[in-house]
Amino acid sequence: MPVQENVQQFRAALAERSILRNVYMWMTLGLAITGVVAMYVASNPQLVRTIVLNRGLFFGLIIAQLGLVFILSSRVQTMSPGAATIAFATYSVLNGLTLSVIFLAYTAASIAQAFFVASGTFAVLSVYAVTTDRDLGGMGQYLFAGLMGLLIAFVVNMFLRSPTMEYVISFFGVFLFMGLTAYDTQVIRNWSRHLGPDADEADYIRVSIMGALKLYLDFINLFLFLLRFLGNRR
Repeated sequence: MPVQENVQQFRAALAERSILRNVYMWMTLGLAITGVVAMYVASNPQLVRTIVLNRGLFFGLIIAQLGLVFILSSRVQTMSPGAATIAFATYSVLNGLTLSVIFLAYTAASIAQAFFVASGTFAVLSVYAVTTDRDLGGMGQYLFAGLMGLLIAFVVNMFLRSPTMEYVISFFGVFLFMGLTAYDTQVIRNWSRHLGPDADEADYIRVSIMGALKLYLDFINLFLFLLRFLGNRR
């Protein structure tokens, strides 16, 4: 069956020493750190109140996250492997602190449902992107334009507070990050094919962390938009 053949091809791609396999390992580690931190903070009412009620702290965490993403995206190739690792782990922790507030806004069942739907969707898109012969590179400019449009719509709705617009944004966000998941996975697959066999250990780690950050962001945003779209608010 085609599906079984695709899964076998995907497993074969991960079986050898490859940047692609390492990317999934780093991404999984980052998500695990974020999840543990978020659940720990959510279980501590005093910590949650400190983050939610102190707007300076909350926005400071957001700015720190954006700064780390910028640093990793623009300077990872000049960073030492140790510094890149620390930056990625720190970002995962900071994201866990800010994401802890979703446990106050949504029911645990809704969060679990959105997580499993996001995980299944991410897995299917990853298998497709790794095994397909179709070049997804042409999607890049359209996905970037869609991302800019989504950001603008999100900012505008912060002032309008329109439930209808929020629903449309969430719906569009789900499909945008589905597309970005497939696109970024194929980009990383190409890195793995061209750089994997020849990269030294330092480059191997740096490129793997850069790829892990891409897929980490895709998964987190897919999960959050699914949660906004499907979740039951408290």
